[in-house]
Amino acid sequence: MRMLSVGLGIVSLGLALTAGTVQAAPIKIKFSHVVAEKTPKGIGANLFKKLVAERLKGKVVIEVYPNSQLYNDNKVMEALLLGDVQMAAPSLAKFGKYTKKLQVFDLPFLFDDIHAVDRFQNGPTGKELLKSMTKKGYLGLGYWHNGMKQLSANTALRTPADAKGLKFRIQQSHVLQAQFEQLGANPQKLAFSEVYNALQTGVVDGQENTWSNCYSKKYQEVQTHFSESNHGVLDYLLVTNTRFWKKLPDDVRTELEAIIVEVTKVVNEEALKLAMDSRQKIIDSGKTEVLQLTKEELAQWRAAMQPVWKKFEKQIGKDIIEAAAASNAK
Repeated sequence: MRMLSVGLGIVSLGLALTAGTVQAAPIKIKFSHVVAEKTPKGIGANLFKKLVAERLKGKVVIEVYPNSQLYNDNKVMEALLLGDVQMAAPSLAKFGKYTKKLQVFDLPFLFDDIHAVDRFQNGPTGKELLKSMTKKGYLGLGYWHNGMKQLSANTALRTPADAKGLKFRIQQSHVLQAQFEQLGANPQKLAFSEVYNALQTGVVDGQENTWSNCYSKKYQEVQTHFSESNHGVLDYLLVTNTRFWKKLPDDVRTELEAIIVEVTKVVNEEALKLAMDSRQKIIDSGKTEVLQLTKEELAQWRAAMQPVWKKFEKQIGKDIIEAAAASNAK
């Protein structure tokens, strides 16, 4: 009887020790985005997944859902609040309903180039803007580049007067609407997927987008001219649910933040390479003409757009606009 008791005791101790070594289930993070996997954003999402698997093995699992498999950029914001996904990377122009401050990135001719954008985003004001939606339940984790925007139309756009009366496709943005209205043009809000057909059929006369987006959608086939204006930036905000992020264990959150910094650098380098490659492919296609605007012509565009800055100054904040403009100083 005593032997049986001892045996049961050993079994119980063994079970207790086994139970003590069982790890908690890993934290699952669903990352939803709308683009293909070979784009800078797609590359970034997959690299994030890879590095997390290597450095937080058994603690965190990243599931990436590209090409709007789960949600589009509008629906994903609701899904983030509900906890159906934990990370997304919509375009900065999509956040107007949650904070007016991020509209600074839509202001025309505010940044001289993508390096000025980098300086602003990595500076104190840019980092503070990541927290501008915390009361609404969203926390920005980083800025991912797509690139600087260019203008195109079926006519040469050298000066602001050339845009007058033309119909331009825009994203859902009050700033972008005001931008074209300031030129005497007619902005038309259309989904990205509808733009090629709209250009082909004359529903709109022109559009604005990055070199890589223009090339991937073959706009050079339906636009006779591109103007290398670099008049605005099209970036993404890597965003999460504020409450979810704050509840993560400190060591996990710290490592995830370090990985995001590393991935952001890769994404932004890839975006610049892709932009330059796409620009050259559009030129090499021979189907359209790429106009390189002179300093004097660019100065005319900038002067024509200045009233748009003033119009949104109260919404965005004069201090934020001034900090962004100061990033142009070399």
